[in-house]
Amino acid sequence: MKTAVKICGITRVEDALIAAGGGAHAIGLVFYRPSPRYIEPDAAAAVVRALPPFVTPVGLFVDAREEDVRSISARAGVRLLQFHGSETAAFCERFDLPYMKAVRVRQGVDLLQYAHGFRSAKALLLDAFQEGLHGGTGAVFDWALIPAGLALPVVLSGGLTAENVAEAIRRVRPCAVDVSSGVEAAKGIKDAQKIAAFMTGVRDADV
Repeated sequence: MKTAVKICGITRVEDALIAAGGGAHAIGLVFYRPSPRYIEPDAAAAVVRALPPFVTPVGLFVDAREEDVRSISARAGVRLLQFHGSETAAFCERFDLPYMKAVRVRQGVDLLQYAHGFRSAKALLLDAFQEGLHGGTGAVFDWALIPAGLALPVVLSGGLTAENVAEAIRRVRPCAVDVSSGVEAAKGIKDAQKIAAFMTGVRDADV
């Protein structure tokens, strides 16, 4: 199967359209206020309305209240949830939407146990660990820490760029890759040329 691509941290309609036009399968909308890529729900709804068919809008939350996840998801029109905090599987399952659970990978994190605990998830999103940050770090983690035989599909994130994404795909064989800072001109502002180069790297790995 071809590797899917999610471009996260979208804050503008024009960037969402560039991502979709470049071949992205999903775009990420960050509903975590401390993030420099935070987007208001009504602005996110405008992004979602502008998307072409078959591009999935994903809503990213970090330890949000249940009522906030429900109301923001409904207002924005997201179709997949991405939880980046300390949420339990029981919490993630409360919503009428599929979800991915993010894991910040470092030595000592048992990904096999994590996948078992979140077996209701559509995938595990594996990201780099950096104290106090929940994604968008620009840091790469040691891919050798990913064990074989995970019970869930892997979405690989963390410091991916046009320069390293092909190697990442060949080594990890994820179902999808997730990029944010690696295709930005500035935080929250995407760069069309970087997106194009990233997509070329993905296609090269899939040949």
